[in-house]
Amino acid sequence: MTTILHEERLSTVVAAVAETGARTVLDLGCGDGDLVLRLAGVAGIGRVTGIEIDAERVRRAQTRLAGLPAGGARVQLACASLTRFHPNLAGYDCACLVEVIEHLPQADINRLERALFGGMRPGHVIVTTPNAEYNPVLGVPPHRFRHPDHHFEWDRARFARWGRGVAVRNDYTVTFRDICGAHPDLGGASQMAVFRRGDQSP
Repeated sequence: MTTILHEERLSTVVAAVAETGARTVLDLGCGDGDLVLRLAGVAGIGRVTGIEIDAERVRRAQTRLAGLPAGGARVQLACASLTRFHPNLAGYDCACLVEVIEHLPQADINRLERALFGGMRPGHVIVTTPNAEYNPVLGVPPHRFRHPDHHFEWDRARFARWGRGVAVRNDYTVTFRDICGAHPDLGGASQMAVFRRGDQSP
């Protein structure tokens, strides 16, 4: 189901990718291809690769991508784990994880860090995840998550601690911003971290 928040989140991520100047982009946890479809139409992006562990969702994404006009970015999809190092995915300009990390248990979060930041080392990494502080605005009861498959939902302080730790351990810098709303006290429905590899120009 596509919601207004989902559309706003995707638009924000596409704009953030464009700001990096990336020509090659990874969408990790691409699902049915929502972000891949949008990135394929961005001027200057020449290659988009979507990775998804669920084979059925990969098939659905492939069906949707079959309608893309010729002459745009080269698009590839693969059914693969996000927590394993794939040498063929090293060297991308930018990688995106849009509302993905909260679906992973902590052990897999650590494996993802090693595979992505330590192994594949894209120039930039863009991560979004729900902001737990905003849950009351959405009517989510206390001590409940927005989705039954979520292993956690972090507040902004916890997300920042994780992001800064990842950056320090792997020679990246990181910035954070609220997205999908701007409550004066609670922030947005989602939160976004943009990591930049140490050898990349600001």
